[in-house]
Amino acid sequence: MAVTLNRALDALTGWLVGSIGDDAACGYALAAILQAGMLLNLVAISGLVFIWLERKIAGRIQDRLGPTRTGGRFGWLQTIADGLKLLCKEDLMPGKADWLLFRLAPYIGLAASLSAFLALPFSGMPHPFVAQRLDVAVFFVLAVLGLEVFSVILAGYSSASKWSLFGAMREAAQVVSYEVPLGLCAVTPVMLAGSMDLVTIGDAQQGGFWNWYLLHSPFAFITFGVYFTCATASVNRAPFDLAEAESELVGGFHTEYSGLRWSLFFLAEYGSMMLVSLLAAILFLGGWHGVLPLGLGSGGWLEALLGTGIGGYLGALLGLVLLLTKGLLLVIFMMWARWSLPRLRIDQVMTTCLKYCTPIAAVCFLGATLWQASLPNGLLLRPYNAELLRAQAAGPVATPPADVLIVDTAGGRP
Repeated sequence: MAVTLNRALDALTGWLVGSIGDDAACGYALAAILQAGMLLNLVAISGLVFIWLERKIAGRIQDRLGPTRTGGRFGWLQTIADGLKLLCKEDLMPGKADWLLFRLAPYIGLAASLSAFLALPFSGMPHPFVAQRLDVAVFFVLAVLGLEVFSVILAGYSSASKWSLFGAMREAAQVVSYEVPLGLCAVTPVMLAGSMDLVTIGDAQQGGFWNWYLLHSPFAFITFGVYFTCATASVNRAPFDLAEAESELVGGFHTEYSGLRWSLFFLAEYGSMMLVSLLAAILFLGGWHGVLPLGLGSGGWLEALLGTGIGGYLGALLGLVLLLTKGLLLVIFMMWARWSLPRLRIDQVMTTCLKYCTPIAAVCFLGATLWQASLPNGLLLRPYNAELLRAQAAGPVATPPADVLIVDTAGGRP
């Protein structure tokens, strides 16, 4: 994007200031501002939609209607009305609270949730929609997402309330524990694709749902279930929301918060829900590729019909819609679980992590490794090779290395 912006600026102002070149700093600065703005709008709009959606889902499960008045028959504007109400509420703070940490905590959580989107791609080659493509994108996303726990700890510590402090300590123990099985589950697709680059991992699953890592082996299927359980716990969602636990701790870590700062905690929570759901879609559910081979990627029918430029960008845009749809479905599943399952006790939460999720994730990783070694193409022929995809992403040369086996799916011959 920076090179494109520099060329656009060169065309607009070149006659006045001369050529600025493709590597000018102004293009990179403008690209950073635009990408940060788009990601911030994604998190904000997702929060607006998810709050309304959760109310409707909760109403359906509890045999009531949910929002029906503000904004028409379905209450479309209810979230906006609540946001305006929160903006008008007084920003209170306990007298003995640490004023700096108390005010800073909500912004740390939102910044951590937003920053993790920097390395998350929304489409694949040849035009990946990603703010910053990283070779270690999986590690970056999980590491930055884990920083969100600091906002909860600071909020509980600085509030001068025993209820807030109890909630913060619960969150610290829960998140630190669940990061272990969460990382083990994420390593399985990394091993299968041979890369930590999320673009490579997503493109390695193209060609239909039978190429998704979810169906690569029974171990990968179980790994997805463990990942989603740990991801739900890592974003502090019921039945793992022990940091709030309004039946025990009044409001948990945010008991003393009100107004805009209170809403920022939940905006970060909904943003993190979207993040872990999109990451699950990329790691296990084919990412931006459809259930059936749609030919949206490099060399597909869109590029053949409209050319590499327009066809490639249109295919990336359709892949973006597919990825967001998968993420939305996973978020809906989280909401369904919240309003269907009772909250666990803190000892049950830790037991689930240490006695079940961690051993299962470790065994499944070992099983998936052995399965990959014995059946590298799975039970079905998998025509897309991760090593070839990495070679294509590294440069324009499309010729595979001599030791890469390409499967001819039409004739079934190597």
